[in-house]
Amino acid sequence: MIKDNILSIKSDFIGSSPVEIGRGISLRARTRRLELNLTQAALASRSGVSLGTLKRFERYGEISLKNLLLLAVALKSTDGFSSLFSSRNYSTFEEAVSQAAPKKRKRGRIND
Repeated sequence: MIKDNILSIKSDFIGSSPVEIGRGISLRARTRRLELNLTQAALASRSGVSLGTLKRFERYGEISLKNLLLLAVALKSTDGFSSLFSSRNYSTFEEAVSQAAPKKRKRGRIND
């Protein structure tokens, strides 16, 4: 378990692939489950997520957003979601002042 804690602390999302990010999240969720002394079956029951889905998430990092949120609530770990797609943070006051107030866009312009 200590090894899992060290791995989860060192994981960094910057420059990571979606697979690596998912795996990091699943490792932290597993560590949190074990900290709460819950079995996979108990967490599945408390969260409403099927046991198979939970096992797949812990093993491969694959899960739907709905089920991820259900697990986060059951693990009392929802704090990070509030900053997920937050506005840009400026490093200095001058940088913030020099930027024009961004328009509230209703749709994007770039098509790939």
